[in-house]
Amino acid sequence: MPHGWVLAASAVVTAALLAFHRTVHRVAGGPGGLLESFLPWLGLVVVALLGLALLRRSAVALTALLLPAALWTHLHAGLLLPRPEPGARDLVVVQHNVSDENGDPAGTARALADAEPDLIALEELLPSALPVYERTLAARYPHRTVQGTVGLWSKHPLTEAGPLDIKPRGITEDWSRALRAVARTPYGEIAVYVAHLPSVRVRANGLASSWRNESAGLLGRAVEAEGLRTVILLGDLNGTVDDRGLAPLTSRMQAAERGFAFSFPASFPLARIDQVMARSARVSHIRTLPATGSDHLPVAALVSPDDGPANR
Repeated sequence: MPHGWVLAASAVVTAALLAFHRTVHRVAGGPGGLLESFLPWLGLVVVALLGLALLRRSAVALTALLLPAALWTHLHAGLLLPRPEPGARDLVVVQHNVSDENGDPAGTARALADAEPDLIALEELLPSALPVYERTLAARYPHRTVQGTVGLWSKHPLTEAGPLDIKPRGITEDWSRALRAVARTPYGEIAVYVAHLPSVRVRANGLASSWRNESAGLLGRAVEAEGLRTVILLGDLNGTVDDRGLAPLTSRMQAAERGFAFSFPASFPLARIDQVMARSARVSHIRTLPATGSDHLPVAALVSPDDGPANR
């Protein structure tokens, strides 16, 4: 069993990773991105060290563990709070990468609609599967826009719908994976963005994410330039909200206040890369929905638009 001082040193290292993960990302590059992608899991390291410290009955280790425990609580404990009751101004939104290998698009569409959201955002829509989604969702979601491989279905009227160019310079083939539309909700007009950022590859030296990061920068600039006060972003961002590669986007948006909602991979979810974020609105809770035919889990969130004059 590790000596108490070894456990204490491990606690200090864990605390340093929690406190300075952004510095690690800048210094280490790809490996730092891996750390940020799985940052909440450092809580299990703290629990394991606590168990060993109790078995060792090491006062120095237990004292040292107070630091990473406090840091993890500060960073993530709020996400464990229970789901709040929906408010009068809450919109329910669903985000799902339905997978281009999904063998049951009709069942997937029904499962998403059963959550009774106001908005449904989908990625990896294939031309062959699109009619199935349109037919299955039409009765409850009469308003829709599809641009390339992403789509938005809405209970509320949609206007100004069109594609959004977030294609990295290195991609030469046809590539349309983002859209913008304006939803005319009971709480005013809301700009809704749906995006599917490029994939990230895990390599021996960490994450290869340059295209994803470039696309996030383009999307962040589009949100910054958005004329409407309230913005909701739904998408497969191929990164967590802690990933510094997404900072040009996440620095301009509010993430969910409660809920971990690990969405990928569906067979053993390790990280939430399917995101719901907002500007001038509160994302009070996010949760996963039951598995579909996709390799992602759907996520559903409660979004409360601010009551501001520009929203009316």
